[in-house]
Amino acid sequence: MSSNPVAETVSSLLPRAKEELAALVAFKSVADFDQFPRSESVGAANWIASALRAEGFQDVDLLDTPDGTQSVYGYLPGPEGAKTVLLYAHYDVQPPLDEAGWDTPPFELTERDGRWYGRGAADCKGGVLMHLLALRALKANGGVPVHVKVIAEGSEEQGTGGLERYAEAHPALLAADTIVIGDAGNFRVGLPTVTSTLRGMTLLRVRVDTLQGNLHSGQFGGAAPDALAALIRVLDSLRAEDGSTTVDGLAADSTWDGLAYDEEQFRRDARVLDGVELIGSGSVADRIWARPSVTVLGIDCPPVVGATPSVQAGARALVSLRVPPGVDAAEATKLLQAHLEARTPWGARVAVEQIGQGQAFRADTTSPAYQAMADAMAVAYPGEEMQYAGQGGSIPLCNTLASLYPEAEILLIGLSEPEAQIHAVNESVSPQELERLSVAEALFLRNYAAS
Repeated sequence: MSSNPVAETVSSLLPRAKEELAALVAFKSVADFDQFPRSESVGAANWIASALRAEGFQDVDLLDTPDGTQSVYGYLPGPEGAKTVLLYAHYDVQPPLDEAGWDTPPFELTERDGRWYGRGAADCKGGVLMHLLALRALKANGGVPVHVKVIAEGSEEQGTGGLERYAEAHPALLAADTIVIGDAGNFRVGLPTVTSTLRGMTLLRVRVDTLQGNLHSGQFGGAAPDALAALIRVLDSLRAEDGSTTVDGLAADSTWDGLAYDEEQFRRDARVLDGVELIGSGSVADRIWARPSVTVLGIDCPPVVGATPSVQAGARALVSLRVPPGVDAAEATKLLQAHLEARTPWGARVAVEQIGQGQAFRADTTSPAYQAMADAMAVAYPGEEMQYAGQGGSIPLCNTLASLYPEAEILLIGLSEPEAQIHAVNESVSPQELERLSVAEALFLRNYAAS
């Protein structure tokens, strides 16, 4: 790869990219403004806007989306008559979770053992730098051969749909011949991979109430209905004995026919403790790419420290459900809500509130853009052939773009390979992957322009 001029340029630009990624990671751009200052997200958005302007982008703007966040847009004109490519990433990040669990500060990019650690380093501020590196390499080697639109979303992690609704209200803005979503990841480090399917998702908050107020567990326990116990019973009903997801009326037996995921490799990737079994049935790929999966994201209840001997009057939980392509997320939401309501015991009062929702996605891998990417990956990853994999996560914007622009080709690549541990403590990015994928994207744009 080093003999390729584009690759040599990317390699020379990597130290600058590290400094820029450090500056971007430093913004605590979590789009939950009840917990994190809005100014942090505004700062990250302005940083990206300035970077685009410095690269010659026109019409750079901070778009106020309906969910109260901002997405950054810019347009870089190419040669007359050239194709248009939309490059996507998002700058909002997940909360750091347990900051004490990080080996280094979450919002301070730190190099350790050949990786760069920090919240958003891979998901997806690194994706912003990947796009910038690819474009800079092309500009240094003959120019960018296509019209380029960049959109950096500000609320992808929240699933609140701001950019989707903005795009629907302004359909011409993001129109393109092909779209590169820089928010996926290789199957493993060094194995070039495009993501061909994404699961959809729905997010519900469920609350159970049984009493007008907490009661002394010695005086009333045994007869007074415990809301926390009722909630636990409801949540337990969402899984079969083997851990498979069981939502009444929702099919859970589909199979995956693409890249296989070895079970021992998955155990290592997921860092499963020795002796602990995996959950569900079927192959690992079936379970994480082709079937629904429920996760209890959080429970509001008294912490162990400071707990009193009380029967709880109310409790609530946040429940996520991922659904595979072919399952309508809106219908899955109805089924999950009905299940929660029907399975609440003891006549307890239950209230279910929808928080977020996004449809599943399946790409057309027979399109010319995929061949252009395969050729680019072969150069960026010598000796490796591009693979197709699913992804258990959701990027709701993909389905919106596919609906708005049915003729557009959509490819998903990115830096979130298993070692990146996105959404967990000690998230990191491989600088080698950033380098190789930036080369691949640059060569893809060149190949695609000539196709």
